[in-house]
Amino acid sequence: MLNITDIRVRLIKKEDLKLKAVVDITIDGCFVVHEVKVVQGPEKLYISMPNRKAPNGDYKDIAHPLDTETRTMLESKVLEAYEKALKEDAE
Repeated sequence: MLNITDIRVRLIKKEDLKLKAVVDITIDGCFVVHEVKVVQGPEKLYISMPNRKAPNGDYKDIAHPLDTETRTMLESKVLEAYEKALKEDAE
């Protein structure tokens, strides 16, 4: 299982955007994944892993969890850090 040692959240403060934050995640104090996005979906917030646009117009993840358990844990920790950043920003 991943040991997430740091999460840095950059809030996006434009009301009309679905993109709510951009997050950098440090794993085991030695590996960083930049540009994980917090996005407002139709029913809830979710994370979008770093990706790039392919020549055919599709988007392809650059880095991503390989199983549901890891994705769920990562999403939970990122959204928790996002909520904490929102509270700190409101103070």
